[in-house]
Amino acid sequence: MNETLSLLAGRCSLRSYADKPVTDEEKEQIINSAIRAPTAGNMMLYSILEVSDPEKKKRLVTTCDKQPFIAKAPLVLLFMADFQRWYDYYEYSEVDGLCRENGVEFVQPAESDLLLANCDALIAAQNAVIAAESLGIGSCYIGDIIENIEIHREMFALPAYVFPTIMVCFGHHKENDTRKVYSPRLDKKYVCFENSYRRFTDEEFSEMWSGHDQFVCRKKNYLKNSTNFGQHTYLRKTGAAFSDEMRRSVEVALKIWCGKT
Repeated sequence: MNETLSLLAGRCSLRSYADKPVTDEEKEQIINSAIRAPTAGNMMLYSILEVSDPEKKKRLVTTCDKQPFIAKAPLVLLFMADFQRWYDYYEYSEVDGLCRENGVEFVQPAESDLLLANCDALIAAQNAVIAAESLGIGSCYIGDIIENIEIHREMFALPAYVFPTIMVCFGHHKENDTRKVYSPRLDKKYVCFENSYRRFTDEEFSEMWSGHDQFVCRKKNYLKNSTNFGQHTYLRKTGAAFSDEMRRSVEVALKIWCGKT
């Protein structure tokens, strides 16, 4: 296993950080690595916003489902799907006039553009995460930034064609802290297919989640009156209040993005 593969295999989320800043040089390396990420048509349909204001970081603790380590993270980066930059540039370039001259429609961003821009933002974020890991800096993704869209748009002055795709907290590992909790992953046979998608039998489902089931049981009991890992996961994730808020926020964001509100 080479150094890069070892780095990928050894990474896990870090939610407790040493009382040590991420230096300007380290931050520059992380961001430059993000910028070198693959991007659709070299359009770079994303922007990166550093959240350095302590008050904003404290507020994010609440708006992102009460995660106190956000406020303590030495570096917080928000990766955003961004078509605003291009549409502002199209306006500067008088693209609408060109379209009128040629009898073609000057189209506005649609749902597909948001999905594509989200891909760009996520790829850039993962480049940043791996670059940080190579520097001995841990990280944790915060998907809850999708929630409370009205608050986050106001906090960061996000225009219509910018969407907060993912937030990442970065920080150094504490000295002598060797504790790493590796969440189990599905076996490759349940994730990787060839030529066509495959659905699973009851027997395969029973085997598929056995490691996850044991992991949950080691940590805590099932939620409420659930009797298996599927019921527990639904209550904890898909059917949870934060998921309802995510769905509401994304619906609002889509309407804003597509000019329907």
